[in-house]
Amino acid sequence: MTRYFGTDGIRGRANVGKLAPQRVLALGLAIGTVLRKRVHAPKLVLGRDTRGSGDALVAALTAGLTGAGVGVLDAGTLPTPGVSFMTQRHHADMGAMITASHNPHHDNGIKLFDEHGCKIGEADQAAIEAAVTGNLSDAALCERPARIQILSDSQPAYVDHLVSAWPQGMLMGDLKIVVDCAHGAAFETTQMLGDRLGLKDVIFIGTQPDGTNINAGVGSTHPDAMITAVLSHQADLGIGLDGDADRVLFCDETGKLIDGDQIMAVLARQAYENNTLKGGAVVATVMSNLGLERYVKSLGLDFIRTPVGDKHVAAHMHKFGQNVGGEQSGHILLTDFGPTSDAMLAALRILAALTQADARASKFLNVFEPVPQILKNIPYSGASPIGTPELNTAILAAQDALGVDGRILVRASGTEPLIRVMAEGKHAAQVQDIVGALVEIVAQLTDDGPRG
Repeated sequence: MTRYFGTDGIRGRANVGKLAPQRVLALGLAIGTVLRKRVHAPKLVLGRDTRGSGDALVAALTAGLTGAGVGVLDAGTLPTPGVSFMTQRHHADMGAMITASHNPHHDNGIKLFDEHGCKIGEADQAAIEAAVTGNLSDAALCERPARIQILSDSQPAYVDHLVSAWPQGMLMGDLKIVVDCAHGAAFETTQMLGDRLGLKDVIFIGTQPDGTNINAGVGSTHPDAMITAVLSHQADLGIGLDGDADRVLFCDETGKLIDGDQIMAVLARQAYENNTLKGGAVVATVMSNLGLERYVKSLGLDFIRTPVGDKHVAAHMHKFGQNVGGEQSGHILLTDFGPTSDAMLAALRILAALTQADARASKFLNVFEPVPQILKNIPYSGASPIGTPELNTAILAAQDALGVDGRILVRASGTEPLIRVMAEGKHAAQVQDIVGALVEIVAQLTDDGPRG
């Protein structure tokens, strides 16, 4: 088990622990040590979101990287998928995004991409982990530190890439749209994209970052702001991004939230009907609703589940050639257009599908009836209760009660100090009771209760 990496890169409280400046500098040296074993003069694309703490992390990571002989291509404020794109565009050896994604402003982190723009794999994580937790010596430093290059074209180049995903010759139509940028990394690129596509009736919210308001009451993790704006403006569709714009949720004209499962169903249906679906399957995670699985299988397609984390979805898709996948939380992967999850790309493809169908969002985007599902998050500190005899016994009893029509999933979050308890089944009341009982047990075990 690594000390730095979690489900989605490195994440934690900014300026302390593994994200203290001296440890981030050491991380830069470690990345440089790993890269210099592969190439003579490596280079890395570096981007960031709008958190105030990003200044210190950019400075510390850049110092470590350049000191270790890695040229840094500074892309500035850019969505996470934009860093993936720019890594490919500049033939860089790695990409790094300074972000804590959907977390509050006081957190921060680092996501790393390989030369193909994909999240780095377990082998790369282990190599970097070994280097940074080992005894970094003066040998990690180069006699001549590498240079920093400012990529002043990063935002327009990424927007050009997005525009290329819009169906050639298709007119945008007269949809009224609300876009919630979460005061995050896409607060400028979304507006640039709207101008490029000629969106005439779009209301942008969450576009005033101040370093501390990212994800604060806005964005995909707080969709009420988007829903309220859609209803008050009588809009046709709401689009809610997270802080680094690799996740997206929607709401229809009635204010009903459309999650990643419904988005995958829409895009899979469209690809299936257009004979563009590859690999004969849709790839999701263990968190996706049984309703999505049953819908996908009703089309005669396979439904693949991976562990939680869009990097696991992407790895399976790239290995087996699928082109539609994602997570219920709003990570959507369309590998015909890019190697990683991209909120703005997914939004474009949904807009194109909705325009082509000439239908109301409430009819077009609600594809399947979800199985009753409840997810609860329980904060904890110290030892995790996962794997304790008490919790294992309770989970087995709950699964037995649900039978073949339901599922239980209890896991530790890889991005926050939370235990996530999820259950789904045929009867909503039963699911609610089961989740309530499991939450109570988890709470007891995380409050210095018995641990076995």
